[in-house]
Parts: sequence; structure tokens; C-alpha cells
Amino acid sequence: MKIKPLADRVLVKNDKAETKTLGGIIIPEAAQEKTQTATVVEVGPGTDDVKITVKKGDRIMYDKYAGTQIKIDGEDHLILKMADIIAVIDE
Repeated sequence: MKIKPLADRVLVKNDKAETKTLGGIIIPEAAQEKTQTATVVEVGPGTDDVKITVKKGDRIMYDKYAGTQIKIDGEDHLILKMADIIAVIDE
């Protein structure tokens, strides 16, 4: 399935949460902190008021409860507004 966001929205794929601590303790999924990082998959064209400042492949941080969660080919994705993206992770 191919999804193209509209206006100032960005489609991102959630990063996997760590399931084990450095000490080797396994963290159950129910106890894991919701991930707040993702990789940009598609971007909308932007609007006159809001310019898109991320591009495909960028790793980003976003507000904790932002976006609309969707599944694409069995994998979790989010559609975020540009305003919900708080940082680009530069590695």
C-alpha cells in the first residue's frame, strides 16, 4: 500500500523500542515507554503557512501523543503534522 500525506503532514515509521536493558533484563511490551523517534517515509507538499523541513530518510523526534497511528503492510506508522515534529536526529 502506498500512502502520500497531504498538506503539512508527514508519514513516519516508528523506531523499534528496546526490549532488553543493558543488564540483560527483558522489558515486557506493556511496560515499555512509547517510542518518540521515527524515520520519515513520505512528506506532504506543505502549505503557504507551513513549510516541510524534513525529508525522506530523516530520523526525527515527535511529541509523545501526536499523530494518527496506522498499519501499512503489518508495520506501525504515524501520520504527523509538521508542528508535532520537535527535532531531527543527526547521527
